[in-house]
Amino acid sequence: MPFNQFIPRTFTAESVHMYAPITSGVYGISNSQEWIYIGETDNIQSSLLTHLQSLHTSLMKREPTGFVFEVCDQAHRSSRQDRLVSEYDPACNRQSSRHL
Repeated sequence: MPFNQFIPRTFTAESVHMYAPITSGVYGISNSQEWIYIGETDNIQSSLLTHLQSLHTSLMKREPTGFVFEVCDQAHRSSRQDRLVSEYDPACNRQSSRHL
């Protein structure tokens, strides 16, 4: 089952502040050619901003342009992330998470 929100927002600090909630959920980061990363977190906004500030990661080297998210509780986040990763096969989820 795809992300509930299928039209991405622009992956900029301004857009993240404006649209990403400060709550539990899953999120996806993409560019025009591929899904780059799908994560789960206690704070969607904070996690997206952390990615934006980490300039020399494999995620940022893929030049992300958009993000989507779904609010979900902690009990369901991990399984939802697993389903989305299985469906979208994002490039950076294939790599060790320490390189993000």
